Amino acid sequence: MVAKLKDVAQLAGVSVTTVSRVINNYGSLSEKTINKVHAAMRQLNYQPNALARAMQGKPSKFIGLIFPNLTNPFFAELGNELERQLFKQGYKTIIASSAENPEIEHEYLSMLMANQVDGIISGSHNLDIDEYHRISAPIVSFDRYLADNIPIVSSDSYHGGQLAVEYLLKNRVTHIAVIVDEDTSASPTLNRLQGVLDRLTAEHRSFDPLALEKLDFQTTFPGIYDGVVASNDVQALEIAAVYRDRGLEMGKDFFITGYDGSQLIRKVAPHLPTVVQPVPELATQLIKTLLKRVAAPQAAISSVTLPVTFRE
Repeated sequence: MVAKLKDVAQLAGVSVTTVSRVINNYGSLSEKTINKVHAAMRQLNYQPNALARAMQGKPSKFIGLIFPNLTNPFFAELGNELERQLFKQGYKTIIASSAENPEIEHEYLSMLMANQVDGIISGSHNLDIDEYHRISAPIVSFDRYLADNIPIVSSDSYHGGQLAVEYLLKNRVTHIAVIVDEDTSASPTLNRLQGVLDRLTAEHRSFDPLALEKLDFQTTFPGIYDGVVASNDVQALEIAAVYRDRGLEMGKDFFITGYDGSQLIRKVAPHLPTVVQPVPELATQLIKTLLKRVAAPQAAISSVTLPVTFRE
């Protein structure tokens, strides 16, 4: 049988009004009373109805998180950090992976709206921009352009691209391949390629852009390339494995740079040179920006760019 508010009140030895005040963090209550109510809720496995709260004009205390996938260690780490920080601020999260599929993303957005989440943080973009304009919930984007009125929090992709190239140039590579994701949006992540291009142009160096969608690592590498700029760390490790299978040594016969620098990659592949995105700081800024949007839905909120570092 599902526990009700009055059951919690009876077990805690307080009134229904007191239980409601504890749940809504309203009014002045003693620590002893708050602890008794929380203990009773845990014992009865009582869960406040977030949808009912939202219909009463109260915050649901739920935030939706949408990422293109959670198999990439970077997105998994960012999602975990967002969940941890939001929980400390009294929010619970609903995490969704769009699997880079527009239909799945549409369904998840509909589900989040139906559950009256207080806001959405999205790092995915499979839908037409008009659909994001029509969403009523406050939204903040991670590293993606979704719509004109949606603020973006990202790391400095342009500088990240320059740092990756700087590493290859320092190690005197002769033929450089740059893995290019065929993204035609106006997302900040594309600044990474511009950073690569500008740095190489400044040194009067050429490179081969290799479209990821048409690329077969096994037949393309090593080829003539002794330097590779990969799109992310997992991709960099996959390409490095092909070189090693050919008897070549990283840091001697070839040089490759990853991107993201998640804690997992830094532990399992400490030898991989990579651009490190500041995950805790990104999570903090995403939440800060979203809560500004929640507090003032119509206010103009600026996008934010955070610095990256390079780890050899």
